[in-house]
Amino acid sequence: MPHATNSVGSELLRIQGALRPRTRQVLWFLSFLLPLLAWCATSYVPWIWHPLVEVTESGDVSWFTKGMRLERQAFEKANRAVEASHGVPARGVPANPVFLPAPHEVAKALYTSFATPPRLKEERWLHQELWRSIQVIFWGFLISSALGVPLGVLCGAMPSAARLTEPFVEFFRYLPAPAFGALCVAVLGIEQAPKIAIIFIGTFFQQVLVIANTVRRVEPSLVEAAQTLGARRRDLLLRVVLPASISDIYQDQRVLLGWAWTYLIVAELIGTSSGITYFINLQAKYRQYDNVVAAILIIGIVGLGTDLVLGWLGRRLFPWRKDAAPLFRRRRPVASAEALA
Repeated sequence: MPHATNSVGSELLRIQGALRPRTRQVLWFLSFLLPLLAWCATSYVPWIWHPLVEVTESGDVSWFTKGMRLERQAFEKANRAVEASHGVPARGVPANPVFLPAPHEVAKALYTSFATPPRLKEERWLHQELWRSIQVIFWGFLISSALGVPLGVLCGAMPSAARLTEPFVEFFRYLPAPAFGALCVAVLGIEQAPKIAIIFIGTFFQQVLVIANTVRRVEPSLVEAAQTLGARRRDLLLRVVLPASISDIYQDQRVLLGWAWTYLIVAELIGTSSGITYFINLQAKYRQYDNVVAAILIIGIVGLGTDLVLGWLGRRLFPWRKDAAPLFRRRRPVASAEALA
């Protein structure tokens, strides 16, 4: 038993190398379970962080209402004043601020957001707003990739293309994409087009540099061997450099897609507010912070689900990669000695 404990400890503290499948699964679940436990502790354990008092019975305090949350000092001061006049004091329980809803409140809001119709006729359902946001991400990142990937490959493979392109790209990538919001609205209107343009600006220039650096990591010996065999420049690019770097480019695109999601909230504020951002701002206006947190979690769920699907697809497309091992590996049955005999 001590040997097994030391083995697990050495595996967890290892600097490099692969983890065992069971360890990978446990750590994957812990990465979500630990933040959830911290959230639950903050929400349900009064002595960790409950700075407010939620009124359960207002008593004779005229300005108290049931469900009202206020600072503990103000609650106690009001009760002392009522007790001094021989009135009935209010009762309350420890509570977190309204902007920190408990997990069960967010789970309930997550369900009701999809099941409850909008308050006004001109408003859209949450799933409709979410679909508009997904469309903005899809088209913005698709156009960015259609231009950024080929340009990045050329910059990584050809020093002349890199010298001609990368200085300006390096300059432009420091310009914040939201700063172009007014120009995008002036040129493209107030609907979805300027939002897509912001996603494009926020990811295109990063794509070029990231993919160019990935292509530069191709083993020079592969290119030299192809040149020795008489390969032309076109063949070097399409049959050597691109196949040698395509799996790394795919992984870069998974990371860059996450960057596109980070620009979504800003992009959807440009022109007419729409998408999941419109829903978040509307719920914040009504002080329905459980709905706000639920909508934020929806973005994370959609993004993580997309990344898991892309990871699964990448393991099928590039099975030779070291990180192509699935998270949940099926156990193969071990043949018995009788079966092998």
